[in-house]
Amino acid sequence: MADSSLGILYGIGVGPGDPELISIKGLRYLQQCSIVAYPAGINGKQGIAEQIITPWLRSQQQQLPLLFPYVQDTICLQAAWQQAALTVWAFLSKGQDVVFACEGDVSVYSTFTYLAETLLFLHPQAVVKRVPGISSPMAAAAALDMPLVYQRDRLAILPALQRLEDLQDVLMWADVIVLLKVSRVYPEVWQILKQEKLLQTSYVVIRASTTSQKTYRNLENYPNLQLPYFSLLIITKSPRPSTRLV
Repeated sequence: MADSSLGILYGIGVGPGDPELISIKGLRYLQQCSIVAYPAGINGKQGIAEQIITPWLRSQQQQLPLLFPYVQDTICLQAAWQQAALTVWAFLSKGQDVVFACEGDVSVYSTFTYLAETLLFLHPQAVVKRVPGISSPMAAAAALDMPLVYQRDRLAILPALQRLEDLQDVLMWADVIVLLKVSRVYPEVWQILKQEKLLQTSYVVIRASTTSQKTYRNLENYPNLQLPYFSLLIITKSPRPSTRLV
């Protein structure tokens, strides 16, 4: 039975960028909690989640940026997760609720997963609740005005392409493939799509749902795109129904 004297950690997905894409339930938790945590930005700049929630915050709420370094070193990452969990626990143990806002959805490649797992490992009595959000593949499909999947389409989402062979393997069975964080490997991916004759039915979306959103269709025309970090690529094996012609 949960300890009623403890605060609750709410993980809320706040969507891909547009502040209006947060759910009503997520907004309610965001505004009712006195402690609002989120991943700290880089070099003193606001992170994406912080940018999304800023219009909804009240002046009396305490903001709690937590450091999650963008590195591959496991020891460094685990130390950061543990420090973040201890920081949050300091409030929860006193009966204060904490809401953690993360970009996209809390269950899809989310920073919140590491925070929640570490917190529960250190303090199994902690209470954690999750509120889903809109993830970037769904926002990108909306930006392109087309369904992401329909009928019996099989969908694959690859978080970051480490080996080109992974894409070739997925192309064997998936009807729709979403490549997140595609900027680093775009030239190589473009060559594979050319080889597989999939350029005309592939799309790039940059910063989906934000004011700086850009979309690219028929990638035959874009072999040398210079893409920012928050770019994704949608590959389809057949044309998508759409009401937009350009």
